[in-house]
Order: sequence, then C-alpha cells, then structure tokens
Amino acid sequence: MLILQALQREPVHGHAIARVIRNRSADVLTVETGSLYPALHRLERQKWVRSEWKLTESKQRAKYYQLTAVGKKQLTADHQRWLQLVRAISAVMEPEVQP
Repeated sequence: MLILQALQREPVHGHAIARVIRNRSADVLTVETGSLYPALHRLERQKWVRSEWKLTESKQRAKYYQLTAVGKKQLTADHQRWLQLVRAISAVMEPEVQP
C-alpha cells in the first residue's frame, strides 16, 4: 500500500519511492532495496504498476514505475481496509469510558 501511495502523483524510480516513504513518514519508515524491488516486481505481475526505462535527471538509466488504473483501485481498497483496521485497533486500545 505504501509503494502504491508513493506512486500516486507521478512515475518515479525505485530509489525515489523509498525516499518518498521515508520523507513522508518523518524517517520512521524505511524501505530496504532488498524488499523494495521484489515488491515492485510483484506489483508489476499483478498489473498494479507498470515500468519503463528512462534517464534520470543525472542522465543515468533507471526503471520508472507508474501506478495503473487497476493499481489505483487496489490502493483505494487497501486504504479503506487500513482505515477499518485503525478504527478497530483504536477501539480496543482506548480505555473504556465509565459512566
């Protein structure tokens, strides 16, 4: 879900995906390359992302990943499930209000 969200705005390369997640989480969440690229390949097989080779700003060749329409639908569904899970955990973790 985090990778799909990182691709929501524009196509980016793998290193940038990891940077987006780290920056948006205020350095709490980090994605190691050993986990990121297998996850990206899995998302490609599921047709949630597509990729193409492009040149970076520094003229290096890199694979850029883009969210597909199917991936956007999946992100919406995952986000809804995540919100439901957060509400459920919060309900369990909050102390009960005594009358």
